[in-house]
Amino acid sequence: MRLVRYRGKNGESYGALEDNQVICISRLAKHFNEKFPKRLEDFISLGKKGVETVERLLEDANENDVKNAFIPTEKVALLTPIAFPPKIICLGLNYRDHIIEQNAATPDEPVIFIKPHTTIIGSNENIIKPSFVKQLDYEAELAIVMGKKAKNISVSEAESCIFGYTILNDVSARDLQFKDRQWTRAKSFDTFAPIGPCITTANQLQDTSNLSICTWVNEELRQDSTTKNMVFNVYEIVHYLSRVMTLEPCDIIATGTPAGVGFALKPRPKFLQHGDVVRIEIEKIGILENVVVEEKQ
Repeated sequence: MRLVRYRGKNGESYGALEDNQVICISRLAKHFNEKFPKRLEDFISLGKKGVETVERLLEDANENDVKNAFIPTEKVALLTPIAFPPKIICLGLNYRDHIIEQNAATPDEPVIFIKPHTTIIGSNENIIKPSFVKQLDYEAELAIVMGKKAKNISVSEAESCIFGYTILNDVSARDLQFKDRQWTRAKSFDTFAPIGPCITTANQLQDTSNLSICTWVNEELRQDSTTKNMVFNVYEIVHYLSRVMTLEPCDIIATGTPAGVGFALKPRPKFLQHGDVVRIEIEKIGILENVVVEEKQ
């Protein structure tokens, strides 16, 4: 199941995305006298139980029940799946091909940093390029959405703590990153974490070991890789992070980016400019697309 948060004529809600339709979960639940939380974040906290209940309702529903709960996607605005995650934790240097293009050393432990939630935007919202940032870059990343609290868990236990997966673009101001020699400022500007368009639940995406991950900028293919190039897999990442900090429901964990980022392109770097369209596709999740807009003076 692919879950989306959306804004329609009756306000914000969430549902299951199927083809070009959204199944409104609250409408479907009402028909069967079921109750679900009003917010997607609270639904995520239900974990597998909530997902299994919705899937059961979809199985029990007849064609007319489902039709009454359908909303065409063109009649809603898809929003970022999670607007206020407790934490956005990101990994650096977690793809072997990305490490090679930088002539860097492979880390023996995950390299981590945190982005504030104010960086979040949804698919089709604008990435705002600050006027003083000259080297704006993209990073396509598979992102884990946590479904339950986790502290000091084993690799084998990590799977049970993951609710699902989405896409995150770790937008970065490379000139500031290289100047500061650490990553916080360069990756923390508002709009520097496009996320979406949906969350594919873990029971629908049980194998993340070889997912295609691609990025286009204005139809030019820049990143074309697969998650098999990850140094640490999703379960190892959750295990390691849970030893450092308590992971909570709705935490977002960006698992690193593959080769093809703008600053490492040969024979010369290619940075994002006003009007550029960045499109990221990860197999079995969907497409995250955003336009770069120069900040007005």
